[in-house]
Amino acid sequence: MALLSLDDTSTRSTLTPGRLIEEMRRAFIDLRDGRFELPQRVALADSGYLVMPTRHRTADSLVVKTLSLAADRDPMISGLVSWSTRDHDRSVVAPAETITALRTGAITGLVTDLVADPAASTLAIFGAGALAADQVRFTHAVRSLTAVRFVARTPSRAEPLVAQLQTELPDTSFMITTPTDRHLADIDLVCCATTSTAPLFSATELAETVHVTAVGSYKSTMHEFGADLIAAASAVLVDDLAACMIESGELIDAVDAEVITRDDITELVSIIDRPQRRGGGDGRSSSPSGSRSRTGRPCISWPEPSSAEAAHTSVC
Repeated sequence: MALLSLDDTSTRSTLTPGRLIEEMRRAFIDLRDGRFELPQRVALADSGYLVMPTRHRTADSLVVKTLSLAADRDPMISGLVSWSTRDHDRSVVAPAETITALRTGAITGLVTDLVADPAASTLAIFGAGALAADQVRFTHAVRSLTAVRFVARTPSRAEPLVAQLQTELPDTSFMITTPTDRHLADIDLVCCATTSTAPLFSATELAETVHVTAVGSYKSTMHEFGADLIAAASAVLVDDLAACMIESGELIDAVDAEVITRDDITELVSIIDRPQRRGGGDGRSSSPSGSRSRTGRPCISWPEPSSAEAAHTSVC
């Protein structure tokens, strides 16, 4: 058997943000058209260990992601992603932490491109863990960021990220603040990349028009924002409703409390053919077709790791 083993550097050199966002768009089109065999992921030890198999029917290729998750470990995510096919004996293995960060960033970039204000240029990101840097990179790939504000309980954890990102994005200004000193009223885009079990902010702290992405939760007990934000939003968009109703604590609680119903939730595949919103526009986020209209203006999205490494929820 021929085995190609990729490290973080070689994986990233192959999967650049712009290319990966477009490949993710194609993957969701294939998902919509039934080209994936996609079982629910296996979770062991209260989601401390995850196994996620996916088969692409047309290519007859198999991807299996196996990882462990530990919130108090650095890196929090550790494991492997393997690619194989029956057409030949060559296989590829890459680090799960890299693939997870890239995949989550790519879906954030894709959804931001589909529904966020084309003029959005400021980002606040909660958390400074393994997913944070790629949330900035992929958001910048579709919205030219002029300012990024990291909100971190331990600011020193964000300092290396800011130093690295500043070299990559020299025209973007960066700031680090603590949760008690957060200011969100002037922010266009908010990203939550934490394992918080309590809401990080309230809906009243946000600008009238804002896109919020939450990528940290992977258990029903985790909540990066509250039902007040979902209630104020104009639409709810998910990539995999079944997966999100198992793993997205925010969404589960909102449905259980009848803040929204399943019928209010639109799956990403139903708007995947929507034109990109880069540049121009009227400065307002639009709602996906079929979603319930509300008076509020926030737009929320949360990519949740799923069986296919493609779960994503967006509330607009």
